[in-house]
Amino acid sequence: MNPTSARPFILSVNNQSHTVSVEPDSPLLYVLRNDLALNGPKFGCGLGECGACTVLVDGVAARACVIPVSVIEEREVTTLEGLSENGRPNAVAQAFIDNQAAQCGYCLNGMIMTVQALLNRNPQASEGQIRNELRHNLCRCGTHVEIMAAAIAAVRRQP
Repeated sequence: MNPTSARPFILSVNNQSHTVSVEPDSPLLYVLRNDLALNGPKFGCGLGECGACTVLVDGVAARACVIPVSVIEEREVTTLEGLSENGRPNAVAQAFIDNQAAQCGYCLNGMIMTVQALLNRNPQASEGQIRNELRHNLCRCGTHVEIMAAAIAAVRRQP
């Protein structure tokens, strides 16, 4: 039997400190879903290609399926659950709800988190900038028109 190399990691997720004991190369996505019961980020491809697992790391969009938990210590991770404001969806998530930008909804975590990261950098992003930002997020249901409408609506809600 091989000895485990699991060790405790202190993670800051959604402005809360969590201690988890996992292997250093465990994907952040697994820790978020399995250890912290945060199911906003989804397992899509496991290769960082589809965007379903997107979270914010220090405010920047990152693919949680390919980030080892060992590189996340001392960084702030925000999941979809962490975007809520007083238990209600934030402006970006609400724009997706209002524009019915979902069919199956599997991609929405990545779409919302990617748009949020863009608005963190550029609150008045143009349609072209939104399209460019979302180009690597996949939606198999084909709700791209509604997703773009939601993203544009989210920009309009920015102060």
